[in-house]
Parts: sequence; structure tokens; C-alpha cells
Amino acid sequence: MAGCHMLCRAQPAFSQEKDMKTVYYNGNIITLEGDNIQAFAVEDGRFIKTGTDSQVKEAAADGEMVDLGGKTVLPAFFETHMHILSLGMLLKDINHNDCDSITGLIEKSRKYIEDHHVPAGKWVRGRGWNQDHFKDEARFITRYDLDKITTEHPLCFVRTCGHVIVTNSKGLEMIGMENSAPHIDGGQIDLDENGVPLGIFRERARACILDAIPEQEVEEIKELILLAQDEAAAHGIVEIHSDDFKDVPTNYKKVIQAYTELIEEGKLKIRVYEQCNLPAVEKIQDFLDNGYHTGWNLGEGMYTLGPLKLLSDGALGARTAYLNAPYSDDPSQRGMLLFTTENLRAMVKMCHEAGMQIAIHAIGDGAVDEVMDAIEEAQQNWPRLNERHGIIHCQVTTPAQLERMKKLNLIAYIQPIFLNYDLKILDDRRGPERAAPAYDWKSFFDFGLHPTGSSDCPVESLNVMENIYAAMVRKDLDGNPAGGWKPEQDLTLDQALRLFTINSAYACFCEESKGSIKIGKSADFVVIDRDIQKTIPDDIKDIKVEQTYLRGKKIFDIADQPDSIAEK
Repeated sequence: MAGCHMLCRAQPAFSQEKDMKTVYYNGNIITLEGDNIQAFAVEDGRFIKTGTDSQVKEAAADGEMVDLGGKTVLPAFFETHMHILSLGMLLKDINHNDCDSITGLIEKSRKYIEDHHVPAGKWVRGRGWNQDHFKDEARFITRYDLDKITTEHPLCFVRTCGHVIVTNSKGLEMIGMENSAPHIDGGQIDLDENGVPLGIFRERARACILDAIPEQEVEEIKELILLAQDEAAAHGIVEIHSDDFKDVPTNYKKVIQAYTELIEEGKLKIRVYEQCNLPAVEKIQDFLDNGYHTGWNLGEGMYTLGPLKLLSDGALGARTAYLNAPYSDDPSQRGMLLFTTENLRAMVKMCHEAGMQIAIHAIGDGAVDEVMDAIEEAQQNWPRLNERHGIIHCQVTTPAQLERMKKLNLIAYIQPIFLNYDLKILDDRRGPERAAPAYDWKSFFDFGLHPTGSSDCPVESLNVMENIYAAMVRKDLDGNPAGGWKPEQDLTLDQALRLFTINSAYACFCEESKGSIKIGKSADFVVIDRDIQKTIPDDIKDIKVEQTYLRGKKIFDIADQPDSIAEK
């Protein structure tokens, strides 16, 4: 499949059903097309006219008139890397994000089991704990901590980054590892001084726990998607590039079936571009043999299969991101590569030759090199046009690596909001000198890369305004450090907005059909509660989305929400 054909298939069609023409006027409309306007008209899901109030009203005089009341309007947002099913599980299961002590985590988890009357023997899931937030003991939780919660229910508690899982003694019993554990390539099972498992499973070893938990059926998957899409729409997000297959690891077709049914039922109200997590040659071959490929879509582009998604390393917080030199705060560690060089290159080659787009998680500079080596080899041996491969995260990089990314024409899927936590650990993990070139997002623009914005939710919140704030001021959500960290790397408002709009549309081959307010493009827009151009950058994180529209249809209105939500 040639790249140009993939581009055509990836672009969404618009519904043949005719909608009423609607004029939105008296607005402060930021188009991201080099101009600000007062009004636009929408028909059949597209912008058909933009300009001044008088220009648009005259051209669409037969349309319904909607007074924006001077409100600011932006192109609706994209989220180019997150996990819809994981977010759904976080909203449904135990959320440990607010636990600032091991004691508090134990108490909250025990109460959840009691309040939900969870039967003995059933797995209980939670996510969000972070040892760096624990005030009593800043360490990983272990089986012995979790045994204080319950010895009757197996537990699966995922660290906030998603790269570490901890279980209790009941969980270890369920998988036959109470007293010993095997070696896992690309992973680690932590042992005590006597060789007894502590219940801590890192990276690919996490599968020992995840494979033991009964897999969700299609109806359960649909429930998780609906929970997550409501959260996304409330933050102005109309398209999510999501890694869903990892949460149903034995049968990716269940995920496709769930989206198929939601579309048929008229319940899917945001677009989804699937980052296809297929971490083995045999999984990729099955996917391709079934006729799936980048650009395959359902519901006129409401659900589209995007790139192959792989993870090459772990995370900085867990010290599993793979570095070219040891961690400064633990010289015995360089992190983990989750695949051998040969396996990674084989999977990249297979998908590249099949015409697939590729997006690979790489946080450490060592992993970034591994990924670029694999992509460059595939490009040299099988030249293609318009492939739009990319690296997800690319947090720890050097100028030489950015120059190489430009040469390879790679997309950089970045998460500015990661600074909210990583600012507190980066100097410790890397040392100040090696940390200096990390998170250099302005340099990504300067090098002419294609950076896109995301949150990796549920690692961080889907709140786009907090992400834009972090990109512009490079501070945590408490406003630290004063003056920002490396302020020479601050993004402008225009650059930060592009991360979550037109740059993101490029990542799914659709910059000509969506991502900005322009005649002919999909009528995706948000109304916010203040003028973002006149808001000081430190206050941008407090801006609220009031309405969200996809293809001219309102999918969120803050006025329709309970007071408790509207006030957030």
C-alpha cells in the first residue's frame, strides 16, 4: 500500500445527511489560519463561510443564527496519545492519584472493596500511585503493604506511569509466584534478599498479572469507551489517538467490535484514531492477514486504524526509561529496552513494508536512538513517501537527535504536562548537565519537526488548558519554579495551540480536512470562557471549555452539567 493511498483512506468522509445551515456570529474566533474572524457558517458538518458578521450573514442569510455573545472560539482539540480504556478503568476502579501516603492508599483501597461489596477471589484494580508523592515512605508499595488491604482479593495496582504493577500475596498465589519468579526478557520481577517476590512487576513482566485478570467482554469495553469520551468532550477534545489494544491483549478484534457497535448504536461522539499496539511479529501478521491497515475506518472516519504502536522502553519515574548512560541517582541502572534490537527492527520493517504508519514510545535517549536506527533501516531498504512515522514522548533528547529526527521526517508526540511531575525528578534521574537538553519543545519547532500534543492520560489529566499552560510557562501546576524551567524553551500561544489542533491533524494525514477553522474543513470547534489571547500565560490553566462541537454538532455544553462538574 503506497503512502498516497493511505492518506486518502485516512481522511474522513462527511455524512450525506443534509443538516441545517447555521451561522455563528459576534465571536472572537481564532482560526489558526493567520486571521481572526467574527463569524462562520456551518452546513453538512463543514465550515462553508468565514469572515466578518456582515459577510457571513449575507452569504448564509437562510441559516439559523447563533449569537456567540463575544465569546472566544478555537478549533476543537486533538489528543494524540492516550489510553481510552485505561482512562475508563481509572474512572470505574480505584483512583490512587490523590494518595499522598502508603497508609492513605491502604485505607482508600480497603474502603473501596467494602463499599462495593467485592466478592472474595475477584481481582480488584487501581491506578495512580506514585512513590514520590508518599509522605510517610517514598518507596514502591509491596505485597506486604497490599496484604494490609486484603488477603482474600487479588490486587492489581498500577503506578501512575503504567510501567509498574504491584500485587498482593493473593495475587501472587493466583499466578503461582508466592515464593519464586522466572526471568522475564524486557521486564523485571523484584525479589527480596531471600529471592522471594515482592509483588512488584516492571515493564513486560506486568503481563504476568494482566494475563491472569479476566479480559473484558465487548459490552464492558463499550462502557469504558463511553466513560472516557464524556471526559474528553468536557475538555474540548473531539479526536483521540488512543492505544486500546494493550488493554485487551489477547484479542484486538474485541476492541474493533466495540467501536463498531457504538457507531451502529449512534453512541460514539468523538473520533478515535487507533494506535495499534501489536507487540509481536505474529500479532502484526494476524492483523495484516485480516485486511487491517493504517487508514481502515468505520463510520465515515469516526474510528480509524492508525499506526503500529510499540513501546521500546519504560518511564523516568520508574527508572525504566532507557538511557545512554546510567541514572545519576542509581548508577546501577540504565533502564530497560523492552525488545531486542533484532525484534524491534523486524517489527518496524514488517509494518513499514506493509504500508503501515509507525509510532513508537521512547523516553530515554538510548531508546530514541534504537527507534531511529530501526526506522532509518526500514526507510533505506524500502523507500516510501508520506509515511509519517513518529516517536511518542521523546523526552530525553539531544540536539543531534533532533537533527536526525528531522532528517527522518518523524512526528514527535510530546506531553508538556509531564513537567508537572518530571520537574521534581529530572535533575535527580539525569543530573543537571545531562538534563539540560531534555523537554526542548521550542527546539522541536526550530528544527522543523512535527510536534503534536497529548497527555498520555490516565498518566496525566485530559485537561488541554493545563497542557497548553505547561508548554508556555514550563512550570508545575503550583506555579513552580518561579520564572519557569528553561524559559528559553517556552512555546508561544500559537505554537501551543497548534500542538493540539492542526499539527495533530497532520499526524493522521488530515491537515487538509480538519484542525483549524477554514472553509471546507470539518466544523470542529470549542467555545471557552475567556479570551485566551488576553489571558496571562500563568492563568491559562484555569480557562474552562463551555461548549464542544464535532462536525457542527454540539457534543458538550457546560450548562447541561451538574453544578459540581460545571464548577470544576
